[in-house]
Amino acid sequence: MTANRFLPLFIFLFLSALVQAQTYKNEFGFKSDNDSYLGQGSDRYYTNGLFINFRHALDQQQLKAGLEKKVYEISVGQKMYNAYSGYAPDPALQDRPFAGYLYAGAALSWFTTNESILKVSAELGTTGPNSLAEDGQEILHKTVGFYTLDGWQYQIKNELAVNLSAQYTKLLSRVAEDAVDFSFESYANLGTTFNGAGAGILFRAGALNQLFNSAYTNSVIGNNAKTKALIKREFFFYAKPQLNFVAYDATVQGSLFNNDSPVTFGTKPIVFAQQLGVNYSSQRFTVDYSMLFKTKEIKSTARAHQWGAITMYYRFN
Repeated sequence: MTANRFLPLFIFLFLSALVQAQTYKNEFGFKSDNDSYLGQGSDRYYTNGLFINFRHALDQQQLKAGLEKKVYEISVGQKMYNAYSGYAPDPALQDRPFAGYLYAGAALSWFTTNESILKVSAELGTTGPNSLAEDGQEILHKTVGFYTLDGWQYQIKNELAVNLSAQYTKLLSRVAEDAVDFSFESYANLGTTFNGAGAGILFRAGALNQLFNSAYTNSVIGNNAKTKALIKREFFFYAKPQLNFVAYDATVQGSLFNNDSPVTFGTKPIVFAQQLGVNYSSQRFTVDYSMLFKTKEIKSTARAHQWGAITMYYRFN
């Protein structure tokens, strides 16, 4: 009789342990970019971005030797760009074009046992009024009681967007009893909207997992894992200085093939960016907040720009 009373408690504790130790193979969530997250009261340049992602990890036991993890991803996203303000009715005074970019994309990432990562992605979408950026910003401003917009009538024209991207990350060193690491990061973009490349050094400090098991690289998910994560919960600070080469940006320069937009500018070919952030992740959730500061990007009176980003993901089977 006594044993029967303790049996439900034993089952509960056993199942709880299984849940805590479980690795989830799917991840869903969003990232929100906005310059208002820095509390500076600005509403300029890259003013808002919203991205929704779903990821799925393939069976790791079926992968060849040396390959730790393989993750598929699908996404949708929208970016909004203003001049010095969302209220800029005189095109002669605009220091950046009003522009929108709307897309759907797919990506595939390979994670190796020596902590290098290759990610390739493709996006299909549109710029111009078809991006619904003007509608999205109007709804946002009316909802929260912001000022009336004026200037979108001069936005970048409609243009089909086809963009390809490749990103490569490689662990350089992990020290201080696995509490600090440095990695090399690079990317290249080719398409009708964004063309360019960049490289930087990622610094992380705190409670860290390997790059193939980390929230920073969106690789907490797994499916029959080969290598156990170092810790169950990550909490770390990160910084990434990065040098970018901009070959073309249709949200600034208009169509790559037939530029008939009323307001366009040239781009600065070299842009330096600094990203700072903090990340917490359990086996089920990720929460991330970061700030990104960029030097001047546009050949106009436009100034340097910065914004904040909030990211949240939920993992499940």
